[in-house]
Amino acid sequence: MWKIGLYSKAHSRVPALNNRLSAFAASRFRRGYHEDVVYGYRVPKKFEYPDYSPEQLKNRQRQAALVCLVEAFRSTGHRATDLDPLKLQKTPTIPELDPARYGLTSSDEQFNLDGILAVGPNQESKTATMAQIHQMLVDTYCGHVAFEFEHIPDTAEKRWFADYVELTSKDNGLDTNKQRRALELLARSETFDNFMQKKFGQVKRYGLEGAESAIVALDELFSLCSQSGITEAVLGMPHRGRLNILIDLLKYPPRALFHKLQGNAEFPETLPASGDVISHISSSPKLNYGGKDDLNVTMLHNPSHLEAVNPVVSGYGRAKQMYLYDKNTDPSCALGDRLIGIQIHGDAAFTGQGVIMETLGLSNLPHFSLGGTVHIIINNQIGYTTPATNARSTLYTSDVGKLVNAPIIHVNGDYPEEVARAMRIAFGYRKLFRKDVIIDLITFRRWGHNELDEPSFTQPQMYNIIRGRKSVPHKYEQKLEDGVITQADAEQTRASFAKYLEAELAASKDYTPQADHLKGKWSGLVMSTQAVSQLDTGVAKQVLREVGEKSVLVDQAFKVHPRLAKHHIQPRLKHLAEGTSIDWATAESLAFGSLLKEGYNIRLCGQDVGRGTFSQRHAMFVCQETEKVYVPLNNIGAKQGKLEVANSNLSELAVLGFEYGVSIQSPNILPIWEAQFGDFNNTAQVIIDTYVSSGEAKWLRQSGLVMLLPHGYDGAGPEHSSSRIERFLQLCNIPMDMSDASVVQNPNMHVAIPTTPAQIFHLLRRQMKRNYRKPLVVAGPKTLLRLAAAKSTLDDMAPGTSFKPVIPDTLSKACDKVERIIFVAGKHYYDLAATYGQQAAEVRDRIAIVRIEEICPFPRKEIQDELARFPNAQEYVWCQEETMNAGVISFVQPRLESIIPTNSRLRYIGRPPLAAPVTGISKVFKAEHAEILSKAFLF
Repeated sequence: MWKIGLYSKAHSRVPALNNRLSAFAASRFRRGYHEDVVYGYRVPKKFEYPDYSPEQLKNRQRQAALVCLVEAFRSTGHRATDLDPLKLQKTPTIPELDPARYGLTSSDEQFNLDGILAVGPNQESKTATMAQIHQMLVDTYCGHVAFEFEHIPDTAEKRWFADYVELTSKDNGLDTNKQRRALELLARSETFDNFMQKKFGQVKRYGLEGAESAIVALDELFSLCSQSGITEAVLGMPHRGRLNILIDLLKYPPRALFHKLQGNAEFPETLPASGDVISHISSSPKLNYGGKDDLNVTMLHNPSHLEAVNPVVSGYGRAKQMYLYDKNTDPSCALGDRLIGIQIHGDAAFTGQGVIMETLGLSNLPHFSLGGTVHIIINNQIGYTTPATNARSTLYTSDVGKLVNAPIIHVNGDYPEEVARAMRIAFGYRKLFRKDVIIDLITFRRWGHNELDEPSFTQPQMYNIIRGRKSVPHKYEQKLEDGVITQADAEQTRASFAKYLEAELAASKDYTPQADHLKGKWSGLVMSTQAVSQLDTGVAKQVLREVGEKSVLVDQAFKVHPRLAKHHIQPRLKHLAEGTSIDWATAESLAFGSLLKEGYNIRLCGQDVGRGTFSQRHAMFVCQETEKVYVPLNNIGAKQGKLEVANSNLSELAVLGFEYGVSIQSPNILPIWEAQFGDFNNTAQVIIDTYVSSGEAKWLRQSGLVMLLPHGYDGAGPEHSSSRIERFLQLCNIPMDMSDASVVQNPNMHVAIPTTPAQIFHLLRRQMKRNYRKPLVVAGPKTLLRLAAAKSTLDDMAPGTSFKPVIPDTLSKACDKVERIIFVAGKHYYDLAATYGQQAAEVRDRIAIVRIEEICPFPRKEIQDELARFPNAQEYVWCQEETMNAGVISFVQPRLESIIPTNSRLRYIGRPPLAAPVTGISKVFKAEHAEILSKAFLF
């Protein structure tokens, strides 16, 4: 039996609940086949909560009217609460909360509460009058805190939540020391905002004024984490209040902020980083809240795209959890025991941004769950200038959370102690059930969207109220002046912090930023100064055969589908023995297996990645009798790394953000996201733009993320043909002029279009064998997966071999006769090669076909080596199957023209510009394709 403790002081305050939990609640690991064998399949502990006893059920039947009244308060009491600090929202009359509606008209009538209400007028009493009961319900469900939990489908969870809320209804939880702590945090936050307004009045700081109680909520959460044995917290949040939290809670040096505000970089000037704005900076302190261990808080960088950080938080936290889990020898270590995810949201963004729904959708999936994330919505009741009536179609901004049946706690931000209580309830639920929970912190925004806006242009009534009221810190200060503090104490707190900020501002003039990257697990890596495209990534053939054979090896009792045995397993074993005809899936397995054997972990994620979109991979087998899953590559050897096959839900934005989070947590994981079809990356563009392509430049955070994007025009129509490779190339930062051989290429990411299995083998291994990490975008194969001409040998992957940025022409027999060099990328090469073979000898002699396998960094030297082979070439062609406004032509044209002979131009052969990627009319498609091939060989 697991010892349940919701928080350290709860045992003394709510003995009835804790006794019931100790007596009845049970936990068990759902450690069935999946969790034991399929690496990464992790589910939370399962808790049982007692059903009503026979006596309680009889009592409920006898007093059905009272049951109806209590259930009405539990389900609709939130509608009658005092939640709006501005009093703009009028509290409606809720008929369901009137006892007379259920025939309960006598205020003096006594009722037995057993099995109906968790608590009576005192802890021992099980009876109460109607008047007492009604007052208890109003106090519990209609105060400054409101609850929504009746939508939860699990009856045990609902019963626990109701019991806990009712038993703690009179508990504000803040002793005198905590009250002083809360006021100190509030006063410092307000002092910081005032200081910033005075010293940097023209800066958009997105202050916390009006929502200062969010700091009290976070402080309480950090304390609860520390007391409960959690050692890691991963935090993501947008701009609102970020600087306040950094300075007030997360130990970010004010002098570093002031240094940045004076126009300086947040990094040492010697580092090649472009930096970011102040509302995106981060901090990762160790905080001491009196627990056994310090609490390591990691606030992740965020872009200006609201809520995009949320899946990154989940992925980063998940990778950290797996690291802690793998090194922990305690078998009882459960999901969420040591790490917690925290996401802070804006109200308009929470209901408006689809990434919220997508990230919530991952929260309970076995390969994505953190064991519960605490969400805090800083609800300013306005989005920029848009009121709630125009910002959402739901009653509350938090209603989106009901997608995953998360309980929701609404709280009036004017009451810091109630905010702290709301956090204790949220933490208690998360600790017990390991699921997401939401706090809707209803506040206001003292200024406009930023401090330079004039909000009364669009919200005059709201801002008349805001400008005429006291601040949250001053209201709480007045409350505490009644016996807890004196006015002089409060003034001293503000004056002391203001003096500290003045000293920090003075110190900022001599401040020298320190680099915060390449520490911990990343300490063995370096910042790249020049791209490394070719590296010996070959592996001994006996090792390749070993891992290749084990990639399809299963126990005899495990019933593999007969078609897989015949068409997948047997051919792989045959070709491995012969060392020839190695296909794409086999080469990929050899890359995976060899890396695993060397101790690296791999996370393969995406829709249907276990089998593969095209039924090519089969990294996991499913027993045809039991449906149990087996991943053969996780059984190579005793000290190997692990392959996590994470078949994702139908999401791209959140899943890619999740995998990016995994990638920046550790350099020892090869994180791969495979799109079902290449164009599926379209819906993840925000993550690509703001994280994948620019994260290192902005924040010095390296990522080894691999994006596998099936690409190729095969007559399937406009969608699912193009991976939009041109968009990735547009994001690359290498020079256009390649004429100067001394120009160094140090790209932000690599973009490749491999045409042989050996090439993908080397690309994947190169990701982990270099001493730095860069994202890799691969426009991968579809038809090439099974094309007989697109095969490799084990010799192509043996020691001394490496990835080839350019595959030289192998068709031409007489180099001095070549007049036209055709450059090509991807599967279109095989169409050209087949057509080449159909040409007359005199035509073949005049043409060479050169494959460019890596587009960025641009393979200048390798192309120049090829140009030198054909001294009499007079015509240079780029041939592609894509349209002229797509593919790689726009990227390669200026670069190729800078290195081909002077006065030469690159001729384009391909489809004309088109609004869609390609036609959906098969006759037109075939005619276009034939015309491209004809032009390539026409003289």
